[in-house]
Amino acid sequence: MKKQLNVGMIGAGFMAKAHSMAYASMPMFFTNTEATPYRKTIVDVTEELAKAAAERLGFENYSTDWRSVVEDPEIDIIDIVTPNDSHAEIAIAAAKAGKHIISEKPLARNAKETKEMLEAVQQAKVRNMVAFNYRKTPAVALAKKFIDEGAIGKIMNFRGTYLQDWSADPESPLSWRFQKDKAGSGALGDIGTHVIDFAHYLVGDIAEVMATTQTWVKERPIQTGGIDSLGNVKGGNTEKGPVDVDDEISTLLRFKNGAVGSIEATRNAWGRHNFLTFEIHGEKGSLYFNYERRDELQVCFAEDGDDRRGYRTIYTGPAHPYGEGLWPIPGLGIGYSETKIVEVYHLIEAITKNQECEPNFLDGHKIALVSDAMLESAESQRWVRVDL
Repeated sequence: MKKQLNVGMIGAGFMAKAHSMAYASMPMFFTNTEATPYRKTIVDVTEELAKAAAERLGFENYSTDWRSVVEDPEIDIIDIVTPNDSHAEIAIAAAKAGKHIISEKPLARNAKETKEMLEAVQQAKVRNMVAFNYRKTPAVALAKKFIDEGAIGKIMNFRGTYLQDWSADPESPLSWRFQKDKAGSGALGDIGTHVIDFAHYLVGDIAEVMATTQTWVKERPIQTGGIDSLGNVKGGNTEKGPVDVDDEISTLLRFKNGAVGSIEATRNAWGRHNFLTFEIHGEKGSLYFNYERRDELQVCFAEDGDDRRGYRTIYTGPAHPYGEGLWPIPGLGIGYSETKIVEVYHLIEAITKNQECEPNFLDGHKIALVSDAMLESAESQRWVRVDL
């Protein structure tokens, strides 16, 4: 009989739904694990909300006190899906209690906090993961495989974007994501960090950045109610509060291995819903990925004949990364939930086999160092080195 790993989830919003679906579904997709996750206890700010979350998301118990869940000897994994300002406090407490930890991205508001989190999990010797789930997309893992095999040769250039439009409407409410004290940064921390993760995962450590930021919408209607409504325009509230984070960031990159590149991230791009992309050029070929077409990886190899050289599309399926656990036909359809299922699979495997998670708190800390350097560069309008 497989071991059961009990999950204590701190937070019950949108990401709690995504993680809960993954815990429920992972054993159906990946049958070769030594353990299965069990949704034990979920935490929200009021008893009414916590009870409703437990019923909706399939948890056995609920609580309004995250510390009691962290200290519960029956809990094996602490899953942090709260706003960014509480990640560090919860993760450090969980590490001291000897719990394995998965935290939503970004790991924290800044590198000072992520360093403290990293030191805590290293000292406690607990497994730790930061939930940059997009790298778990089979097409992205296939790009990594091609790069590691040398199929496109030495990488010269990385170009990454993450464009959304959910906050382009100035009447969309003042989510915590627009408040520096809670979020740390805006488009950079919320979505730009995903592109930084792609860059580190596929190319290597970023050494230096030159960035510019912009806040297009300076104030937004103050949100009513306790549930974060993201870009959903509720209406009816004329009182507004200030936005003190970036809406958009553009940055040039220099990598430690000599490659160069760029990153753009904005939540104000009308018509772009979840346009997360990368294009990588190497000496022997190129790769292109667009998350809105996430079953596809476009490839071009220099060795192709002149009469057939150009991008061609590979539809991911059984022959590609995670194919043994997902769908049996190429192009059948990979969704956001599948990336979370793969994420949980890797977490359970790391815990049961005493291996490093990927990506882990060290990866999250490196991304925070890059993010801090980007904000410093935007302020100084100079190249800033990243001290990784």
